[in-house]
Amino acid sequence: MTRTDQLTDLRNTSGRRVLISGASIAGTALAFWLNRYGYAVTVVERAGTVRSGGYPIDVRGTALEVVRRMGLLPRLREAHIDLRRLTFLDGDGSEVASVHPHAVTGGAEGKDLEVRRGDLTDALYGAVRDDVEFVFGDSIDTLEQSGSGVDVTFSGGRERTFDMVFGADGAHSRTRKEVFGPESRFHRYLGYCVAVFTMRNTVGLSHETVLWNTPGRAAALYAVGDDEVHAFLNFAAPEPPFDAFADPDRQRDLIIATFADAGWEVPNMLAAMCEADDVFFDGVSQIRMPRWSSGRVALVGDAAYAPSFLTGQGSSLALVGAYMLAGSLAVRDHTTGFAAYENATREFVAVNQGLVDNGGATLFPTTVEALERRNAGLRELSAMPPAQPRPAHSALTLPVFTPIRGGIDRG
Repeated sequence: MTRTDQLTDLRNTSGRRVLISGASIAGTALAFWLNRYGYAVTVVERAGTVRSGGYPIDVRGTALEVVRRMGLLPRLREAHIDLRRLTFLDGDGSEVASVHPHAVTGGAEGKDLEVRRGDLTDALYGAVRDDVEFVFGDSIDTLEQSGSGVDVTFSGGRERTFDMVFGADGAHSRTRKEVFGPESRFHRYLGYCVAVFTMRNTVGLSHETVLWNTPGRAAALYAVGDDEVHAFLNFAAPEPPFDAFADPDRQRDLIIATFADAGWEVPNMLAAMCEADDVFFDGVSQIRMPRWSSGRVALVGDAAYAPSFLTGQGSSLALVGAYMLAGSLAVRDHTTGFAAYENATREFVAVNQGLVDNGGATLFPTTVEALERRNAGLRELSAMPPAQPRPAHSALTLPVFTPIRGGIDRG
């Protein structure tokens, strides 16, 4: 059930009333599982609808079992992109090496999924929209906890009380800021900035990625089909450019200045960026928190443990975290449920966040020497069999939680 005008009470009162902030991958997956366990779920989303489109994302290892249990695996298999080649170029545009993407990502060919982000969010939303109240075009303004619930005031002016509130509103989570404090306490900047946008495919790429590097700079064209490509511009920055994060003009000026003398297709990419209406710019960072819950409020996905795109595990952590959080609350009150969620999930999160320690150096070396070492390794890699899947991707064996509708112990 979808509400786009105002918040209304759900007719179904058999389950505990909970609010999820953010119709993200984590938010919609959490809504699916909480509804399965008998909760009455409301999802509030600042945007006017579920956000489709976006760049391709990976679903690997343990997360594949989550989507299988949701019944979504056949649909996502049909949407699989099947990226076939990853080509690395030197600064002059000459080829360094061409490898299968799994050789770098540690994925499992024939098992892992790579889909457009919008295909995954559409599948998740379609699986739950008839059972969950979605409120678009609104957001949490304030929330105040008491012994019996969480009093929420929405930006649209409505007030409601929920038994629990979940923040699934991304790495820059407002829910986290409201309950746990400023982002600076939990933000781990990794030394890079990235811009992502779409542009016309003028270079004839198909189901492949081409990555150009000089020390501290990288540009990539990622073609999931034939008509358009996803463009990536990544550069090293010792300190986050805070003045650019909220100012698109400053972002463009910074990127243009950084790549002003770059070769290959970069001049065309810069021109396309200036015309694009979907530019996403941010610092490359992680969120690391000592705890993911406080009272009756818990965080999930990037809001709690963003791993950064360097790990390729953001969507997988969101799916697994949502499953574990909801399941931990299936037959427990919020205090013991939140503790069970953290105890069972934190090690999986930590080992996947740890993938970043090699990811940045592998793809985006910042010195001449490091780039030469990486290129030498890539040339050897291109002559070797595909790498084995990374243990981190499957480091958690999913427990089976018993679905119940009603009869939850509401201690």
